[in-house]
Amino acid sequence: MAIAGGLALVLLILYMTGTFDAGKIQPGKITRASGKVFLPKRTARATIETITEFYEAVGTVRPRTEINVEAQITGRILNILVRPGDRVVKGKPLVVLDSREFQARLDQAKQGLISAASRREQARQAVTGAQAAYIQAESAFKRTTTYFKSEAATSQDLELAESGYRQAKARVQQARDALKETGAGVHQAEKVVEESKIALGYSRIRARETGEVAKRLAEPGDMAWPGKPLLVLQTRESLRLEAPVREGLIHLITPGTDLRVVVGSLGKTLDGTVEEVVPSADPMTRTFLVKVGLPREKGLYPGMFGRLMVPVEQLKVVVVPKTAVENIGQLEIVTVRTGKKWERVFIKTGRDMGDKVEILSGLDGGETLALTGDTDA
Repeated sequence: MAIAGGLALVLLILYMTGTFDAGKIQPGKITRASGKVFLPKRTARATIETITEFYEAVGTVRPRTEINVEAQITGRILNILVRPGDRVVKGKPLVVLDSREFQARLDQAKQGLISAASRREQARQAVTGAQAAYIQAESAFKRTTTYFKSEAATSQDLELAESGYRQAKARVQQARDALKETGAGVHQAEKVVEESKIALGYSRIRARETGEVAKRLAEPGDMAWPGKPLLVLQTRESLRLEAPVREGLIHLITPGTDLRVVVGSLGKTLDGTVEEVVPSADPMTRTFLVKVGLPREKGLYPGMFGRLMVPVEQLKVVVVPKTAVENIGQLEIVTVRTGKKWERVFIKTGRDMGDKVEILSGLDGGETLALTGDTDA
């Protein structure tokens, strides 16, 4: 039994070392079958190029301005005039609240203003009457004084005339004070009317900015009150990418820096400008939030996925045309000229660079390669 096990182990070792595969092509280089001369129609060279190494920060496209539409008074919602996706302009009515209570308050305030104005008019008339009585009392006092000097009036007559004069003068001052008070009452009533008008105006909630309805958070019949969001408006024409960048790279980013943003769903790379770097790191992720302004682009919507490309360093890499690479299953092969011969070499590709591709291993740069699609002569 032990002999059979040892024999099996020896056979397995021989198989792994390729003893039974003498007719197979070994890893590394593959040459053309004998008797055939490989003459490629087109060739290219493997070049060494300097590229920029990027750190990709995954982020989300967001509107620069996002507004929560809230009520400024408490009331029941009668109607909501918009739905998500609707475009609105500044000042357009969005939500209608029950205004009966506020209309009643306004009517009551207006009635109060009318009453205050009537009292002021009465006080004005009282001042006029008091001034007329004062003039008469003053005239009587002067006349009595003259009579007293000529001994045509007694001292008692003079005292009565002087008392009437002083009382009339006091009534004038009282009437003027009352007029002043009623004037203040009218001013206060006017303020109440103005406040009631403003409150009634709040029963129709209007758009503060031009934008697009992103969310509808309430329905007719719901109660609205200050602080409760009813709608969310956003400005689609003004978007930016918000992405967390790890703390080790934040020194490379400052407001005003131009960076590229890749939006995969559009298949486009956009030129953005850093608008803001939040000056504190998230203690959980050790990242800083970077906000990059984006240009207007058709098909770009808030909430879309984007990648912020942060340049880190310059690298030298070997690059070949994509048409020089042949894929056989999971293997990647190029045909390289060595002297007067052409040999097939295993490679490993890296970054996609448009019509070219990076070579991670298998080539050193400077090699002449055959482009795929050529056949043996």
